[in-house]
Amino acid sequence: MKPLVLAASFLCAVCTAVAFGLSAFAKEPVVQTTSAAAAIPVEGWLPSLEGANGWVHSEPLTPAMLRGKVVLVDFWTYTCINWQRTEPYVRAWAEKYRDSGLVVIGVHTPEFEFEKLPDNVRAGIEAFRVGYPVAIDNDYAIWRAFDNRYWPAIYIADANGRVRYHQFGEGAYARTEAVIRQLLREAGHPPAGDDVARPDARGSEVAADWENLRSGENYLGAGRSDGFVSVTDLGRRRGDHDPRTALRRNEWTLVGDWTIRPDAVALEKPGGRIVYRFHARDVHLVMGPPMPGAAVHFRVLLDGHRPGRDHGTDIDDAGNGTATGQRLYQLIRQSGPIADRVIEIKFLDPGIDAYVFTFG
Repeated sequence: MKPLVLAASFLCAVCTAVAFGLSAFAKEPVVQTTSAAAAIPVEGWLPSLEGANGWVHSEPLTPAMLRGKVVLVDFWTYTCINWQRTEPYVRAWAEKYRDSGLVVIGVHTPEFEFEKLPDNVRAGIEAFRVGYPVAIDNDYAIWRAFDNRYWPAIYIADANGRVRYHQFGEGAYARTEAVIRQLLREAGHPPAGDDVARPDARGSEVAADWENLRSGENYLGAGRSDGFVSVTDLGRRRGDHDPRTALRRNEWTLVGDWTIRPDAVALEKPGGRIVYRFHARDVHLVMGPPMPGAAVHFRVLLDGHRPGRDHGTDIDDAGNGTATGQRLYQLIRQSGPIADRVIEIKFLDPGIDAYVFTFG
């Protein structure tokens, strides 16, 4: 779950586990219940959906148009790993309960500037098989109407237009589905049978390995990064300039000709590397060439070797990959025991912007 922090500009900090000390909001799995409470409280009226910059898969929708339907509003942005891992459930609910009167609306509110670009949003909608209506909320109009602060955030309104439930971040899937089913029953459209939706999670959508997760989301730009150590400082501190052996857990460094911006690091010449010591099953990196149509080739090593069967969905077993768009790339998914490892990403072409590491 990413809570939005309001400063000079929209910033977000990640919630990993409380043990990481990054936030009081936990990204740990939420204990799930199997039934809704007998009475679900009223939290307010469904806010306005006006102000969107456009709609996908639908004409503009309003609360008045949705009366008589149970409405699930899902705030998301396409590079957010927390949203990606909730989306299989939202997709499954949209499909399973559509004929019973559930309407799912995605509100795409961007975190990064490149997430405002229509082509990037459309690519995200296609990649994650989002088939329900999506409001493009580049100006944060709907976000502010809901007084929202999180990616992802789910709000559910009953057939009378009253918000009855919310869920911030990952987890509570059984509880959320139980609320959907109860509100459909209240509306006079009980779902047939007692079976629940079956999510189809692929790639980065697969739930994190929470028990082995010891690395939290980390932004690479100067404004929000943790754990950066220059190669020079590594040599001074330990007499060792090799980052693969000198870095401690959750430390990282840059090798080559990089520009460090407030929001990202940008490679100026070929051969630059990012090296990171982590403890997690999965490693993802939000990155991409800033120019549409460009391609940046890269190679990933794990502890100095080709990743083999531990490669992620966006590289092959030799570690080769190509960044062709600004999105989240899955670089590593380990298949064996989890321990401290070092990932090294070498970019063979210039022109990559790297924004944030996430782990799972």
